[in-house]
Amino acid sequence: MKIICIGRNYADHAKEMKSELPTEPIFFFKPDLAILRGHKFYIPDFTNDLHYEVELVIKINRVGKHIDEKFAHKYYNQIGLGIDFTARDIQQECKAKGLPWEKAKAFENSAVLSKQFIDKSDLNMENIQFSLSKNDKVVQAGTSSDMIFTFDKIIAYISQFVTLKIGDLIYTGTPKGVGPVKIGDELNGFIGDKSMFKIEVR
Repeated sequence: MKIICIGRNYADHAKEMKSELPTEPIFFFKPDLAILRGHKFYIPDFTNDLHYEVELVIKINRVGKHIDEKFAHKYYNQIGLGIDFTARDIQQECKAKGLPWEKAKAFENSAVLSKQFIDKSDLNMENIQFSLSKNDKVVQAGTSSDMIFTFDKIIAYISQFVTLKIGDLIYTGTPKGVGPVKIGDELNGFIGDKSMFKIEVR
């Protein structure tokens, strides 16, 4: 199982990060050990600036390579929600040195994933509303209509480079509003008004 993450897929988030808008999907990987098991997240001791990034997640349901965009919708039928935890201080340090920054993104438990997924037939795929609250205050709110690259375009693009397999997860990018967490915070993720996960930060 692969975890594939898309960067800068919302214009407002790219702007808040002072980054240029991409002309093609930017992707990176997390290992399977990144999936958080349970509802408690422990801040690793190697970062002093850990940020949340809430994202819609596609679950791949068939094997595919060099997938044409017009057929990409056949390769998934469920949408979940997750958090791409990011050690922002380490990421900025690596960027400043021109180095890869996987260690800021791919550490163990850095990928929150909802236990449940929603069948896409039950969603307005052009306008999926999702949000993240921290301590009962909404800190991120987004909609799939604001994505720079659609689900189908993302799948078609990634499949040019790597074979997609059943169970692969694609984190599709985060809207604006990313920010830090501290011990004692509670994070709640929603698709529409449906609760998808609740995380305690320790």
